[in-house]
Amino acid sequence: MFRTVRPDVNTDDPKHMESTGLESTLNRTNTDLHLCYELQDLTYVFSNSPSLICVLLYIFLGLLAVITTCGNLLVIISIIYFKQLHTPTNYLILSLGVADLLVGVFIFPFSMTFTVTSCWFYENLFCKVRGSFDATLSTASILNLCCISIDRYYAVCQPLKYRTKINDRVTGMMILVIWGVSAFIGITIIVAGFNQGKCEESCLIDASISTTLACIFSFYIPVLIMLSIYLKIFLVAQKQVNSIHCSTKSGAAVSKMERKATKTLAIVMGVFLFCWTPYFLCINFQPLIYDVTPIAIIETLNWLALSNSMLNPFIYAFFYSWFRSAFRMIISGKIFRQKSMRPVLISNILFNSTND
Repeated sequence: MFRTVRPDVNTDDPKHMESTGLESTLNRTNTDLHLCYELQDLTYVFSNSPSLICVLLYIFLGLLAVITTCGNLLVIISIIYFKQLHTPTNYLILSLGVADLLVGVFIFPFSMTFTVTSCWFYENLFCKVRGSFDATLSTASILNLCCISIDRYYAVCQPLKYRTKINDRVTGMMILVIWGVSAFIGITIIVAGFNQGKCEESCLIDASISTTLACIFSFYIPVLIMLSIYLKIFLVAQKQVNSIHCSTKSGAAVSKMERKATKTLAIVMGVFLFCWTPYFLCINFQPLIYDVTPIAIIETLNWLALSNSMLNPFIYAFFYSWFRSAFRMIISGKIFRQKSMRPVLISNILFNSTND
């Protein structure tokens, strides 16, 4: 999403090099920096003869892109095709799946192209477009998760108000706001010129006040909101478990379903934080360290963050039996047969929802 750029360096000034720690960087071997890069005039340049490990690395990254795209396509098709999955919560999951799908289709190839060619052909325009896509989709992901946490709050903490507070119209407005804000941030990067990296050095966003503010409003504040909401949900859920014996059988079953759904979506949020937090911490605190961060570390954190888009479909498949049923029907091609197959998924959902 947001990256830092190496400042211009006067290599003729030994004192400056010593103070910034760049002298030690120059003394490193190429493999110490990155298996696929060489250091030339303080610039990371893709090696003309990459190692076998480097080639295998990019084959692996290509497979990640394919898995991310196919997995999120399954999620999107499942929710769109099966009408019984048309619920406010699933609409938000659908919106999150669209963001993850676009990461697999656009961001993965962009990132691999940048990594392989160092600059590609479009210089600053490409840098800005890539940064814009990164910012838009990562912001969309975290805002979707934020809205999902609000949905879960009403479902667990205020179940009697849930259907009036969280309905299709409200969910639709949430999704419009999510993508509107995300698109605004992405367009701002291009129009306002927040991405000032020079391609002859690296396509990186200048570590300025604008970048820090963007991180605060698009990551740290939403994270604090989500953690607060899920903490409240956890406390309420504990009280519900203690008083479950006073509930009717049907009420207890519904409460169990909502808690299970909340647990699953909390895991989705936890995985998101695990993947993205190291990256945001790196780009915020790296400028405070007077040394060049090895590109291997930056690339690893970047791809760890992007891999989050691949993991969500596996989480849904593992925890939701009805997603597994939908996935099987799509992969086996049953959805292209007679419509009489649809009630099978409905009965599976009704049965498994009360037994999982």
